Amino acid sequence: MCCAMSHTPTPKSCCTPSAGDREPLQPLIDLSPPSEAADSTDGMVRLDGGSFLMGSEAREAWAQDGEGPVRSVSVSPFWIDVYSVTNRQFSEFVESTDYRTEAERFGWSFVFHLHLRKKQREELRTKRAVAGLTWWLAVPEACWRAPFGAGSDLAACLDHPVVHVSWNDASAYARWAGKRLPTEAEWEFAARGGLEQQTWPWGNRLLSRGQHRCNIFQGDFPKKDTGADGHKGTCPAHEFEPNGFGLYNCVGNVWEWCQDWFSPNYHKMRSDLNDNPTGPPSGTKRSQRGGSYLCHDSYCNRYRVSARIGNTPDSSGGNVGFRCVRTAEC
Repeated sequence: MCCAMSHTPTPKSCCTPSAGDREPLQPLIDLSPPSEAADSTDGMVRLDGGSFLMGSEAREAWAQDGEGPVRSVSVSPFWIDVYSVTNRQFSEFVESTDYRTEAERFGWSFVFHLHLRKKQREELRTKRAVAGLTWWLAVPEACWRAPFGAGSDLAACLDHPVVHVSWNDASAYARWAGKRLPTEAEWEFAARGGLEQQTWPWGNRLLSRGQHRCNIFQGDFPKKDTGADGHKGTCPAHEFEPNGFGLYNCVGNVWEWCQDWFSPNYHKMRSDLNDNPTGPPSGTKRSQRGGSYLCHDSYCNRYRVSARIGNTPDSSGGNVGFRCVRTAEC
């Protein structure tokens, strides 16, 4: 489970920390289900839906996350973004609505320690590190437009996925765009790219013909990222080869928020709900999928299509983004 700043995590807990206990903010935009616009499918691909085997019972699967059991699930046709929502796209949303993200309103967000200057991380580590996950630092003024805190900007990463966005922020963007966040079932169906029970969107081998296929952590986690895949942080949303459905970076790069409330057990108790499942009716955490540039086999190997975690809807960090969907005509 993800940990709050005051809690000690279980071994190999997830790599996206929770914001912990704080007063909830009032939403700035109506978060009720959007009225999906018929012409909002630019940059999306239509998937016909159907049945697939969801989940995993493989050796590397995390049973405590509720990855299993493997079950037959069906989804209706839907459109899905080819890429994660980028900084450029999110900028258009902010310019149109004057929206302020929760990280901006709270005044801080989580940043991976190697992305900060040595002096800065030493100063923050004593008071603003996550208990048990000391490579995460709560950095003042870190937000989507200043991903490493005061003085940083988006000049070199407009085509990278937007980060430091909470589930509430992602939902607000989706509504503005006439879309919605994907259900976990839709997300996994899309991420698999038409392959059945494969570990990654391209198959069961991490490297394909000796080439990297996703943006994850190489080296000695969390001390040194060699950047062997070409990146030490987020990469452009269109990087690497797409999966069989034409979708980019379904694993690695950034975690992606899904619509569902997170539960490791609900789908086990309600196995009758496998037709367009939407998760439990309530909860304290929302689901995230896909892993990020910080995933590493030695610690958090959740950069697999079946892997899942949950986090509070107001949490944000430098490795969390999202992509959107909209329902398609049958």
